[in-house]
Amino acid sequence: MRVIIQRVSEASVSINGKTKSSIGLGLLILLGIEDADTIDDIEWLSAKITNLRIFNDENNVMNLSVKEVKGDIIIVSQFTLHASTKKGNRPSYIKSAKPEIAIPLYEKMILQLQIDLGKPIQTGEFGADMKVRLINDGPVTIGMDSKDRE
Repeated sequence: MRVIIQRVSEASVSINGKTKSSIGLGLLILLGIEDADTIDDIEWLSAKITNLRIFNDENNVMNLSVKEVKGDIIIVSQFTLHASTKKGNRPSYIKSAKPEIAIPLYEKMILQLQIDLGKPIQTGEFGADMKVRLINDGPVTIGMDSKDRE
């Protein structure tokens, strides 16, 4: 699994001109799923995301997690995170999981994030044409891959 984590002061997802989800302070997570992903990847990423100390403390130092600032999370499925640009100019998405594999893993990731955060999270809609708006706070943007646990 690959994620792009963005610290936001606000974010929203709209589908067909209607707002599906919106948050204030928190994290916008873009999630890419591949066939080899498992519950272990979900548990590891969710724990990392919810405990990642990227929010400012009283001394303006990034020392607090989304849980500690009582922030929210909005997660959006994004198969293009597994794009390969090795050959030519048209990206290949062959590593991205097909919906029959990706949807159950996406749903498990949502549930795991809710457990680890201790409250409901907001979502996009799998496979929909979404418009994502955000105000990246900082900016702070971090990429992680559960297959490359640095």
